Amino acid sequence: MRANTGDRLLVHGRVVGEPDREAEIVEVLGPDGEPPFRVRFDDGHEAVMSPGPDSVVQERKKTKRHA
Repeated sequence: MRANTGDRLLVHGRVVGEPDREAEIVEVLGPDGEPPFRVRFDDGHEAVMSPGPDSVVQERKKTKRHA
């Protein structure tokens, strides 16, 4: 799993009925974009995570630059 700052980390719920959690990757601490990642959840909570197979990295949407 590789990520860049600004990507989103989606962590799927592990128990039936548990919602997925989503966080912004604010820092990549491993070499070459690998975990661990420092993430910030929507409520402002930050954590250092080494995501498992229940997680997916979603690339940051690139915006078009106008000249």
